[in-house]
Amino acid sequence: MSPAPLLEATRLTKHFALRRGLLGRRTDIVRAVDSISFTIEAGQTLGLVGESGCGKTTTSRMILRVEPPTSGDIRFEGAPLAALDREGLRHYRRSVQAVFQDPYASLDPRMRVAAIVGEPLVIGQRPTGTELRRRVRELLDLVGLPERAGRLFPHEFSGGQRQRIAIARALALSPKLVVLDEPVSALDVSIRAQILNLLHDLQRRLGISYLFIAHDLAAVAHMSHTIAVMYLGRIVEMGAAAEVALRAKHPYTQALFSAALPLDPGGRSEEIILSGEIPSPLTPPPGCRFHTRCSHVMDRCRRDEPPLHTESGRLVACHLYPQATA
Repeated sequence: MSPAPLLEATRLTKHFALRRGLLGRRTDIVRAVDSISFTIEAGQTLGLVGESGCGKTTTSRMILRVEPPTSGDIRFEGAPLAALDREGLRHYRRSVQAVFQDPYASLDPRMRVAAIVGEPLVIGQRPTGTELRRRVRELLDLVGLPERAGRLFPHEFSGGQRQRIAIARALALSPKLVVLDEPVSALDVSIRAQILNLLHDLQRRLGISYLFIAHDLAAVAHMSHTIAVMYLGRIVEMGAAAEVALRAKHPYTQALFSAALPLDPGGRSEEIILSGEIPSPLTPPPGCRFHTRCSHVMDRCRRDEPPLHTESGRLVACHLYPQATA
């Protein structure tokens, strides 16, 4: 019997009520995330990609328990989060940490780096002063910063160094999963590769898992073992990173990766330009949600929502690939 995934989301849904009209008497529903399922294996990276507003960050906020799901389940190490007691939730919060987009905003400018990195330890474990100083030194060394960095303030570091500090803080409680929400998008291009290589090395050394959210598709393909592509709150394609990035099946995935930096210089294809804007999550189109922008649209696309089913070794939600019947 194979072990359970580290994290498993099943039919995860998040709808927001939006009051509109005179005196807010009309309530509309924003379908931010609409019944998505995925797993993250121990020591692996799931890359989550899609245009702004597709539901990536809302998904991460549910994983971090910042937002409660409207429906659906999240299991961690086989246990449903909804059934965890207080100690179980404390274990989950220690085991799942985050690194956010802006290293300038995520660090308290009034605290020295040693206090920033050690804060989760003080709150969660209450070590002695000697133990705390030793652990902070280890964490700084782990992300490539010298011991003297602990005596300085965040404004005395570059953007890349600040993100290293944020990563050290995220690792303080030895988490099993780190949510990386656009961790390099605020950094100079020359620094991004250094941070991505650091994250890759940390995963290899510590065996941690990542949920990696980014607009940089080349970075996602480089970092991820599995890629899930979201469009308007739904997953439209999911599979092994190389297969999804280089041999995409869904027309939306093809368009996304055609616009990215060439991952396979020998197989560079013409960029696919999508027409129109993303429809509003208040009123998603009937049938396939992508049909209003798809060059392969058929009548059934406007009428029937395609199920996510197996095609060429990955999951695809598209009527171009009819689901096999028994």
